[in-house]
Amino acid sequence: MSIFTSFQSRFESAREEEMSVQEYLDLCKADPLAYATSAERMLQAIGEPELVDTRLDPRLSRIFSNKMIKIYPAFRDFYGMEEAIENIVSYFRHAAQGLEEKKQILYLLGPVGGGKSSLAEKLKSLVERVPFYAIKGSPVHESPLGLFSAGEDGEILESDYGIPRRYLNTIMSPWAVKRLHEFNGDITKFRVVKLRPSVLRQVAVAKTEPGDENNQDISSLVGKIDIRKLEQFSQDDPDAYSYSGGLCLANRGMLEFVEMFKAPIKVLHPLLTATQEGNYKGTEGFGAIPFDGIVMAHSNESEWTAFKNNRNNEAFLDRIYTVKVPYCLRVSDEIRIYDKLLTNSSLSEAPCAPDTLRMMAQFAVLSRVKEPENSSIYSKMRVYDGENLKDTDPKAKSYQEYRDYAGVDEGMTGLSTRFAFKVLSKVFNFDHREVAANPVHLMYVLEQQIAQEQYPPENEAKYLGFIKEFLAPRYAEFIGKEIQTAYLESYSEYGQNIFDRYCTYADFWIQDQEYRDQNTGEILDRNALNDELEKIEKPAGISNPKDFRNEVVNFVLRARAKNAGKNPSWTSYEKLRAVIEKKMFSNTEDLLPVISFNAKASGDEQKKHQNFVNRMIEKGYTEKQVRLLCEWYLRVRKSS
Repeated sequence: MSIFTSFQSRFESAREEEMSVQEYLDLCKADPLAYATSAERMLQAIGEPELVDTRLDPRLSRIFSNKMIKIYPAFRDFYGMEEAIENIVSYFRHAAQGLEEKKQILYLLGPVGGGKSSLAEKLKSLVERVPFYAIKGSPVHESPLGLFSAGEDGEILESDYGIPRRYLNTIMSPWAVKRLHEFNGDITKFRVVKLRPSVLRQVAVAKTEPGDENNQDISSLVGKIDIRKLEQFSQDDPDAYSYSGGLCLANRGMLEFVEMFKAPIKVLHPLLTATQEGNYKGTEGFGAIPFDGIVMAHSNESEWTAFKNNRNNEAFLDRIYTVKVPYCLRVSDEIRIYDKLLTNSSLSEAPCAPDTLRMMAQFAVLSRVKEPENSSIYSKMRVYDGENLKDTDPKAKSYQEYRDYAGVDEGMTGLSTRFAFKVLSKVFNFDHREVAANPVHLMYVLEQQIAQEQYPPENEAKYLGFIKEFLAPRYAEFIGKEIQTAYLESYSEYGQNIFDRYCTYADFWIQDQEYRDQNTGEILDRNALNDELEKIEKPAGISNPKDFRNEVVNFVLRARAKNAGKNPSWTSYEKLRAVIEKKMFSNTEDLLPVISFNAKASGDEQKKHQNFVNRMIEKGYTEKQVRLLCEWYLRVRKSS
């Protein structure tokens, strides 16, 4: 199918379908969606969630306490927002059931750059997916059911067409009242059209913004008189009115009110009557105009706090359903947000050295989480990402303990994703010879950016502390390991030997037996075994060796049973793998001649150096990055 055919078929499918009122009622009998409210149509567009049993995933089980969580495919790209999305869906679910939420404004509250606008755009795009039926020609796209009276026609419509009475709690617009009068009460002369909500054509989806405080009035919401039509109609004639206000255009769909609390309170009053009573008054003297739609607002916390603290606004506050949209507090999900942003830019093909995005995500999350008591903020960040720190940091608390202490406002302050992406943009373009990113340039750009932003002195000191105290030392450790693993050709065999020896020693130590080395004949008692085991454990900072040894031996015995009595690979048990790597790479003096980029004394050394560079390139680095990172590592190592 060509692009032109595809476009034409899409245009044809969006055309209005016309029918009589009788045909519409027959359709209602067969399809409840024909008379569904905007909240019900939104639920239909969102679709059924996928249920995820977090007990089956160790990381998720720690984050979500083994609960069953819902993942909505429509919001799959909104990483780390499960709670906010569940609250939004709950709002629509309750509104669709005709509960109190039906009369409330959906309000997204969150910090700048936290994803409120993206969520709002997503909700508007979802509204467009499900069509609705309206009276043909109605300037407010009103429901055909508004022609009927709940008291007088409700019983017939319910028994003959299966339409519950609660769908009749709406009124005719002044325009429809005038048409009905012209038709002498014959409602069969009305026609019904199937419409698709559209942001572009302002059909059932509209956006309104606060204007100038001095001259903004309610007409931005309810419309106003069209001066050009006063030659033909009187001022209070519905046909002389311009139904251009946000509530008029968004009827049967969604009205987005951007930065709502920056608008004067008098401008917001029509929202109260529209949501509470299902109708509102225009600026002229005719009857009320119906409204059956969703009002969605969003703003930053400063506007919300000022509005909330004004006692004159209590009636309004009671009619707001607040959904907090905090910053992402999980490093893995923050990385996925950066990946998504990079994919939608020309940087998607640019080289990005391993650990660059992780470092940026760690820095951003550290700025957002609340400092814990008697524990490291870095450990808290790792626990929030679902890591198990039982063996590496005995002071680390559980996910729930950290959350309870931090309170409900955690994640509402800190550095935005927008800030992080601006920093990444500078990092990728740091070296004019190569569009690429690496952690060393990232740390430099971060320091420059922090100075430029002129944060309060305590914030600036805190942010610089994150780089010097957490990011730089851990990156030196990470790149050291990368360099060492790229160099050591006998890496795998050496690692397996340490693994096998550790498992044997641990097994004899647990059984409290002496161990005789078959090659040397040397006998090791329990204390000697303990000394040998500690040589491997101490460099890795194992805090509870007894439990760790039991865990490893149990794992190995189970693996041997499935593997014909052979030990598993040394890389198969992540905890012990990390321990062995630290032991293996504690002495790196022999690496220095090979990893440095100085002139080589011999062809053999040059060959080894080139092999090392090639292995680093295979890991995802460019040649320029290998040189930069090796020089940085050697410099840091010398100074420490």
